[in-house]
Amino acid sequence: MAEQRSTVNFANLEQRAAALLPPAHPPGAALRLICELLQAEVPHYDWVGFYFAVPEQRMLALGPFAGDPTEHVRIPYGRGICGQSAETEDTFIVPDVSAAENYLSCSVATKAEIVVPVFLNGRYVAQIDIDSHTQDPFGPEDEPFLKRLAEMVAPYVPEVFDPAE
Repeated sequence: MAEQRSTVNFANLEQRAAALLPPAHPPGAALRLICELLQAEVPHYDWVGFYFAVPEQRMLALGPFAGDPTEHVRIPYGRGICGQSAETEDTFIVPDVSAAENYLSCSVATKAEIVVPVFLNGRYVAQIDIDSHTQDPFGPEDEPFLKRLAEMVAPYVPEVFDPAE
């Protein structure tokens, strides 16, 4: 996988993602465009999406995404890798989903997953979920890049998703 990792210019990708945020596009469109950008530009990002926190229901709600449709539009905290990340508010990197006990399969093609929490003013509000069709694809650049992206998009989450609705 090193050859794929080396082809990604994460600094450039971060600048391009930032350029999609308001005022360039409304918040919901910006998050969708960022998903599409990451899926198109990172060879090992086959599904890219946001799940929004609904803390009073201990539930995640699917937001903008790029990739094949998923039946997992609502995920309880604790269920699957996304639910575990929501419950613990930690980043999860799973190099081989077949070895994960609590993996919630979205696609038979998915081999690896990374989930990065999004915080706004210290409060967990969403997560970035990436599925890969390649086993163990995530290098040392992926997590820091996605954490910076999470900080970048955090202010727009309340404009896209109201958990009270």
